[in-house]
Amino acid sequence: MNLSLGVKVLIVVICALVSVIVGIVAGVIHHKPNTPKGPAFLYGGGVFGGSLTLCLVVLTSLGVL
Repeated sequence: MNLSLGVKVLIVVICALVSVIVGIVAGVIHHKPNTPKGPAFLYGGGVFGGSLTLCLVVLTSLGVL
């Protein structure tokens, strides 16, 4: 595909927002009552990084980016 730079930036922003949602959900699911929030926060951050990487790799391999 031959997309303009603005469209590619919007696709990356959408990937980042979806990854934020996935990271938040993973952190909330990982958190247990009566425990510190730090490990759940770090877990959610790791899931965010992994899902953003996966999203960008898939879109790059499909030729979108």
